[in-house]
Amino acid sequence: MGEAIKGLLVPFLGTSIGAAAVLILKNGIPGRATGFLSDAAAGVMAAAAVFSLLLPAMDQSSACGAAAWLPACAGFLLGAALLAVWDRISAHVERAGTVAHSTRMLVLSVSLHNIPEGMAVGAAYAGLLSGQGTVTAMSAFALALGIALQNLPEGAIISMPLAASGVGRRKAFLYGVLSGASEPVAGAATILLARFAVPALPWLLSFAAGAMAYVTGFELLPDTFRERPVFGTLFVLGGFALMTGMDVLLG
Repeated sequence: MGEAIKGLLVPFLGTSIGAAAVLILKNGIPGRATGFLSDAAAGVMAAAAVFSLLLPAMDQSSACGAAAWLPACAGFLLGAALLAVWDRISAHVERAGTVAHSTRMLVLSVSLHNIPEGMAVGAAYAGLLSGQGTVTAMSAFALALGIALQNLPEGAIISMPLAASGVGRRKAFLYGVLSGASEPVAGAATILLARFAVPALPWLLSFAAGAMAYVTGFELLPDTFRERPVFGTLFVLGGFALMTGMDVLLG
């Protein structure tokens, strides 16, 4: 359990480090560095969604016999669909007016968006704690690390604009840290749910995989192919290869 607690805190640490940019950098993280970091994170997250979540979900649902395909496929699509609905709701709120630009709405929006990522880490560690051998400690940690990489620019995205709008730097840093607090909470809730409902674990794993795949395809990859088609793609492939290598060598 101690290992799971540490893993749940890794993405939160990534957000906190990113938010600390407001205390260190006057102009924020250079846009080019942020872009390539997001590209690599996209590759890591894509590989993690497959190796750390979807494949274990398929292994654990094999006991369902002829319906073994259902948890992996339906859970994956459900996770992606739910995040798509949330994105539509967020876009509607943004168009609603000045409320969307308030500090509370900004932090709340990012916090809610981080919940599926926390669930993904929680589902991986729930699979590890189940003792069925479909998820390894290294693959679960690699998933948490990949999400932490993606959270680095997210923390700065919260804290830097707040500071620019007149919020004190320390307060802006605190808001950035708070925006990532939903991840370990969602991860812990997922572990508890899985412990009391082991048959639901394949659904949780595939659901988290679908949510991560949606984040990767909708939010990270479009900027890569539009703004950095060559080098960005190489960073994506490099991140995917890194995650694959870690899973093979250390899993």
